[in-house]
Amino acid sequence: MRDAEGLLPAAPGAGARSFLAFDYGTRRVGVASGNTLLGQATPLTTLTQEGDARFAAIARLLDEWHPDALVVGVPVFPDGAAHENTRRAQRFARQLQGRFGLPVHEVDERYTTTEALAAGARGDAADAAAAAIILEQHLHALDARRGGHAAGGHAEPSHG
Repeated sequence: MRDAEGLLPAAPGAGARSFLAFDYGTRRVGVASGNTLLGQATPLTTLTQEGDARFAAIARLLDEWHPDALVVGVPVFPDGAAHENTRRAQRFARQLQGRFGLPVHEVDERYTTTEALAAGARGDAADAAAAAIILEQHLHALDARRGGHAAGGHAEPSHG
């Protein structure tokens, strides 16, 4: 039986699921990697390419990291209402799924950039740090749904 993400549950002793996460922006896209084994994410890079060049850079990252699924942060207003950047991020998520055929999970990314800046990230590194926060939220939510207790951080709903 598949879980809420449409993935088969991991059998005891099965390998960890790996993810690449994206903090989407029209000018920059932060990227982070992580997995369910450690429940942690690491900032990787910030992409500044646009259009097809951006997707070519993402394809190279996918070839290097071989993730099982992708995570995209989707911004919303503090009250949860959608806005123009919500729709842009959701379109980016659909493009990733369509181009690369991997499951894509959308995660509420409210305040992740603020959190990354508060932790000391600056410039382009802030986008990659925000992507890591988005991924850790997703990993903690997965762990909480399975009855686990992810260390540190806070679990927020993952929409996917």
